[in-house]
Amino acid sequence: MREVDVVGVRVEMPSSQPIVLLREVGGERYLPIWIGAAEASAIAFAQQGMEPPRPLTHDLFAETLRVLGHTLSQVRIVNLTDGVFEAILVFDDKTEISARPSDSIALALRTGTPVFCTEEILAEAGIPVPESETDGTDEVVEEEEVERFREFLDQVTPEDFDKS
Repeated sequence: MREVDVVGVRVEMPSSQPIVLLREVGGERYLPIWIGAAEASAIAFAQQGMEPPRPLTHDLFAETLRVLGHTLSQVRIVNLTDGVFEAILVFDDKTEISARPSDSIALALRTGTPVFCTEEILAEAGIPVPESETDGTDEVVEEEEVERFREFLDQVTPEDFDKS
């Protein structure tokens, strides 16, 4: 398993399909996952630290875990079949629950839980994006990463991941 960071969400044009982009920690591969609009909003809200006036589903789940005295210890993206990703939520008592990656990522962001992906999925669906030179400041690195993400999304299509 390789740890991945959530880079962000963006709408892929012209289909208007939201994508969450994950980046391999310590590597060059990026993993795009097409997701639903509601999950894209949930992920973006969590990344921006926005709190809705009433809890959204992912907020409710995170709060329920906290109140019941449990923690989410890992999110694992474990399978890719016919373009559909599958994830597993791993809890502190080793309980595992199958879930969609988009929901899992939204929950992980709210609970500070690390996200992992199998090497096989990264090898199959990961896309290498070479790192560019930076002056070492976080802001410059983030801006360049976002720009590389935009360039990547402008060129990638769902057919790029078709295994047939």
